Amino acid sequence: MDRTVRTVEDVLALLDGLFASESEASRLATGDGKGFWDRFYADRSRPVPFFVSKPDENLAAYLDQGLIAPGRALDLGCGPGRNALYLASHGFEVDAVDLSPVAVAWGEDRAQKAGVDVRFLCGDAFALPPAELSGPYDLVVDSGCFHHLAPHRRVSYLALLDRVLAPGGHLALTSFAAGEGGTGSELTDADLYRERELQGGLAYTPESLRWIFSDLGEVELRRMREEPSESALFGVTFLWAALFRRDAALPTSGDAHPAHDRA
Repeated sequence: MDRTVRTVEDVLALLDGLFASESEASRLATGDGKGFWDRFYADRSRPVPFFVSKPDENLAAYLDQGLIAPGRALDLGCGPGRNALYLASHGFEVDAVDLSPVAVAWGEDRAQKAGVDVRFLCGDAFALPPAELSGPYDLVVDSGCFHHLAPHRRVSYLALLDRVLAPGGHLALTSFAAGEGGTGSELTDADLYRERELQGGLAYTPESLRWIFSDLGEVELRRMREEPSESALFGVTFLWAALFRRDAALPTSGDAHPAHDRA
């Protein structure tokens, strides 16, 4: 008989196991698993829209409108690095992290060919030591990582933001949209645990995103704009595009802050 729970992280790890596949021991509930994403990115010639090295249209718009400015940036779930490369080419100092070594290798190849400097990290962003993701970051970019997290890992996600996002810094998020024209599972959080299946990603309403990120100020929350195939930007309407800002008066990580109670 094992008694494995002593800390909050033990509870989160236990819940991760509810989503683990018996046929794939390495599967992680903090996404669809390393093995899944390695296979997903293995064939670089697949006609997947976001395989093309184009930045998200909303990210480019934020920069064009002066809503964000060059500084330190973290790209969470960076994949082959399309947003990381764009930011690096526009003066940002970029760290980019992904669970899949296949995706990271592709990103490193792209960065070398483009002649830009991106620091790629391979691993679970929630498990990497603070020295690897030290922050503070002026911008955290998440294009498709958050909606692949099991509900309990929102706790880890918010704790990571609390630790690494600089006062006055921004979170640029894209996630599956619920409702007409959206995609992703609309099961309740409780039903996801009953089904023990993330169903390819979770859909969110604007209200749910505002509630989850209520410690941050909303700058913009809209549907991503559709971009034609010949565009230099990536855009599809089944995603929300959101920009949140951390209060400039908030203390940095290590100081007392109520949000630390989450993890």
